Amino acid sequence: MGETFYIFRNGDLRRKDNNIVITTTEGDEKNLKAEVTEEIYLFGEVGMNTKLLNFLSQAKIVLHVFNYYGFYSGSFYPREKNISGYLLVNQVKKYDNHESRVKIAKEILSTAAYNIYRNLRYYNGRGVDLDDPMKEIQNLTHKLGNGTDISQLMGIEGNIRKIYYRAWNSIVKQDINFEKRVKRPPDNMINSLLSFVNSLVYTTVLSEIYKTQLNPTISFLHEPGTKRFSLCLDLAEIFKPLIGERMIFSLLNKKQITENDFEKESNFLYLKEPAKRTILMEYDKRLKRTILHRDLNREVSYRYLIRLECYKLIKEIIDEKEYNGFKIWW
Repeated sequence: MGETFYIFRNGDLRRKDNNIVITTTEGDEKNLKAEVTEEIYLFGEVGMNTKLLNFLSQAKIVLHVFNYYGFYSGSFYPREKNISGYLLVNQVKKYDNHESRVKIAKEILSTAAYNIYRNLRYYNGRGVDLDDPMKEIQNLTHKLGNGTDISQLMGIEGNIRKIYYRAWNSIVKQDINFEKRVKRPPDNMINSLLSFVNSLVYTTVLSEIYKTQLNPTISFLHEPGTKRFSLCLDLAEIFKPLIGERMIFSLLNKKQITENDFEKESNFLYLKEPAKRTILMEYDKRLKRTILHRDLNREVSYRYLIRLECYKLIKEIIDEKEYNGFKIWW
């Protein structure tokens, strides 16, 4: 597996021979070896040119850009070389067939709901009383099976998330007073933290889709639109509970992140740079964490689980094997 580099310093990013070099405004220079670089995250004010972008495309390196405040701005997604007209046609057909689309969307949401339930069960087994929200989520998950259209499914999913988020007040050992998800803009430290971490999961999914023949703009749960890779939003639903939210619980309960890590003057809208660094370090560790895969009977990383999810979706699209989402079992 390649390396992910996170760049916070202001300066210039350029190609130097067959490597990528960041030169800071202070004159310091860091060399990123292209042959081991898989993706780059930019958080600082960084200048670059088309020579670099061409090189990133040749080296198949994905570049994710975040603004000064830590909000995701967009990605440079190299020209696809691993393409399949056959898969693209069938991916569009699956989206365009109402029954097929709803079937895939149901599986994505049922899997996401199950993974949410497993998070609650994990903490319930450690002395936190979560029996009521667990039962409510189980009941709503059963209703997903009877859904007949996307808007109905999304409504059920929204209710599952509401119950889940209310339970965070019991899980997190800080006074967070978290009731609902607010995105644009986040209105408290938990919403700000969620927005930042969710964008990390989204970009990781995008990087893994790039390594397959899937088209990231054709989705099944979220409506395909302009200026976004909506398939990433679909698959991110499955992995946010495992990769993102379990990490958030750990960061908060270990007090690695507290309200002091946010700009209070902005109503906790912005994470301070040291906090972003802490989160990224833990996130990188989590992506590299491995489990013994039940089907493959070998150790695979959390990151590779996302790639396997892409392959499973491909098999559904070409009618080779029915898609079953990844469910947490621990």
